[in-house]
Amino acid sequence: MPNQNTRVLVVGAGPVGMVCALALNRHGIPVTVLEAEPAPVKDQRAATIHPSTLEMLDELGVTEKIRDHSLLSSIYRFHDRPTGEVVAEFDLGRLKDEIRFPYVLQFEQYKLTAAISAEYANESDFDVRFSHTLTGLTETADGVEVEYTSPAGPERMTAAYVVGCDGGRSTVRRLAGIEFEGFTYPERFIKIATSFDLQSVKPDLVYRNYFSDPNEWANVFKVRGESPEGLWRVILPIGQDEDDATALSPTRVEERLQKFLPKSGPYHVEYRDVYGVNQRVAATFRQGRVLLAGDSAHVNNPIGGMGMNGGIHDAVNLTEKLAKVLAGAADDLLDLYSRQRRHAAVNYVQAQTIANKRLLEERDPQVRQQKLDEMRRTAEKFDTARAYMRRAALFDSLQDAAAVV
Repeated sequence: MPNQNTRVLVVGAGPVGMVCALALNRHGIPVTVLEAEPAPVKDQRAATIHPSTLEMLDELGVTEKIRDHSLLSSIYRFHDRPTGEVVAEFDLGRLKDEIRFPYVLQFEQYKLTAAISAEYANESDFDVRFSHTLTGLTETADGVEVEYTSPAGPERMTAAYVVGCDGGRSTVRRLAGIEFEGFTYPERFIKIATSFDLQSVKPDLVYRNYFSDPNEWANVFKVRGESPEGLWRVILPIGQDEDDATALSPTRVEERLQKFLPKSGPYHVEYRDVYGVNQRVAATFRQGRVLLAGDSAHVNNPIGGMGMNGGIHDAVNLTEKLAKVLAGAADDLLDLYSRQRRHAAVNYVQAQTIANKRLLEERDPQVRQQKLDEMRRTAEKFDTARAYMRRAALFDSLQDAAAVV
């Protein structure tokens, strides 16, 4: 028999949580979202939405709404930073006859969250509550008793299922007792955003760039920001011997930017941030009536822009199965969700992001040259370039995960 209580609680109002809530809403399932922050967080994290994800968002009516507010980018390049050479260029436009969106949209994750929240949230069956912090979960025979604090004080509610989309330090995952397996990189990353037009000094930049350098690799991307001119984001590694305060100081930030791309006069910096980086995957994405998606289930380094995209893929896979379970199907469908999406996280998102970092930071001169030559050859031939782009855009991960039974 269908469960009488079909309300699903989503914890976390980031991009994965809001896509999950919207997809549940599209299935006619009432959903409540709890978010500990007092308002949507304007965090400068993920910004690249891959073609495979755009297809999913299009089914939810989102892609067309955000396209005109995004930067459209079909080309990405790998550069050899020491020589200044462009090693390889990949153009998603070459796949225009086989994929619906032969480009990515550069659209910051906080904007995706806000776009969904502004249009769909706060209806009776799509209830988003900020300043609400989860404190306890108790599974019962037909639901989950949830404890949380709100501005009014401690409160309780009952949900049929709880979906944790509350990030790498997930309270849901901790309360469910699920291990988070993997490792932490010894170095941290710094993200610096400048309004200066980097292309005016380095014309071979496109909107997405990866710089290989044995001493200091770099990722360089353009996003829309809050102005028509847009912002350039530069991501660099920080050594273990440099503390955060030093790394974030205006003097040190300016040194890093001038070293990367010397110019006359100082850079105008819009924001800067230092963060640690992990490669971790939850031991399971399902524990009874508690489910995990997005960073709560898996975290990775940002090289390749796969974290948010993989999380949205989790949300869409999960909601399709959860809707069937709430309509009366056997709940082992949720175990299938866990197997499929954990397989994708381990074998694609983790494997690819680890490989991306190793490519950019390789120090052995001979190995480094071999890797750059291989990347060049891959880009030159259509068949190998096509295969690389499909894998990087996570199409292969979706196909492979769907075959998991």
